[in-house]
Amino acid sequence: MVLTVDDIRQANDLLEGQIVRTPLLAAPKLSDVTGAEVYVKLENLQVTNSFKDRGAFVKLASLTDAEKARGVIAMSAGNHAQAVAYHAKRLGIPATIVMPETTPFTKVERTRAHGATIVLSGETLAESQERAMEIIAEQNLTLVHPYDDDRIIAGQGTIALEMLVAQPDLDTLIIPVGGGGLISGIAIAAKALNPDIRIIGVETALYPSMYSALRGEPAKCGGATLAEGIAVKNVAERTIAYCRDYVDEIRLVSETRIEQAVNAFLIHQRVVAEGAGAAGLAALLDDRKAFAGRKVGLVLCGGNIDQRILASIIYRELSREKRIVSLRIEIDDRPGVLGRIASLLGEHGANILEVWHRRMFLEVPAKRADLDVMIETRDAAHADEILRAMENQGFIVEVLDAPAGKTAPRLHADL
Repeated sequence: MVLTVDDIRQANDLLEGQIVRTPLLAAPKLSDVTGAEVYVKLENLQVTNSFKDRGAFVKLASLTDAEKARGVIAMSAGNHAQAVAYHAKRLGIPATIVMPETTPFTKVERTRAHGATIVLSGETLAESQERAMEIIAEQNLTLVHPYDDDRIIAGQGTIALEMLVAQPDLDTLIIPVGGGGLISGIAIAAKALNPDIRIIGVETALYPSMYSALRGEPAKCGGATLAEGIAVKNVAERTIAYCRDYVDEIRLVSETRIEQAVNAFLIHQRVVAEGAGAAGLAALLDDRKAFAGRKVGLVLCGGNIDQRILASIIYRELSREKRIVSLRIEIDDRPGVLGRIASLLGEHGANILEVWHRRMFLEVPAKRADLDVMIETRDAAHADEILRAMENQGFIVEVLDAPAGKTAPRLHADL
């Protein structure tokens, strides 16, 4: 089967009433930030909070009665697992999901809550796949692959049909790339409707699988990434071929850019994106000149992010912007010094968030102490003003948690 736009249109008809027809919304604040005219497709509003609902339903609905009776199996650590489990339950199909033993407990429970049988096996998804193949041989289950399947790809491609109905004059689509199923379907559909539209794929730099495959190079993959949903080590020949034929470019983005994109969606669009879901915006933030003046469609493909990680991202971005600054102040260990510092900070408009005395460490002289103070400021310029005021009062201060990950040597150092 070589997928065509007609297959994607058939999938689109099949999905009627089965998934959420998510909105494509204008994003004027993101447009101001990036210089492009930005529209965002909110696939995080699906029932399982990701685009995976589309392909999962199309694949499951295509099974024969005998295949449905025997059941299906999938290997996944996240969104695909939940989508397969959810739609299998709706269709009355027994589902087994093989997940790595390292999968966060909350993701395991969400998948189990949809009625699937969970098998925890292996440290990685590749090891989980080995166990899934053993179960298929034992029980004759049907594999629902996350991306190496034309029916899955057709389901994901329906996103492009919806986007180009809503905004026919989009000239660029920026799509996250993991295994390549999402971008393959979108690219096939979009190019059929508008051959001149540019399709840009985005991978995390830690997992450049498709980027390397299209260049005929071995991919060097590994490391902890915020975009675990697209952290795929091995892409399929099927999706490589589709990307080679229909995708204009694959870009790589850093972890910092992905963090900034998650934060930007939250701050400017008031929507929650997981790391993979924010990859398209990360590419836009990374090279604003390349997209300036273009009418860009982004796919926020998922919103399943751990609350603790989201809170950490918000804090880290406030630190990068110097709206939260941690200081280490060397003081004489005597009464009144803390009050003097608090008054000085208050006079200059800083809000004190946390205070720690460090007087019992051996590197601190017996008659002195280190005072760690976390303050909230308006912006970097305000922070610099506060630090200079402290220096003028004779305090020796270090700025902690500097952007490069090092302690700034003096309080008036660049922020």
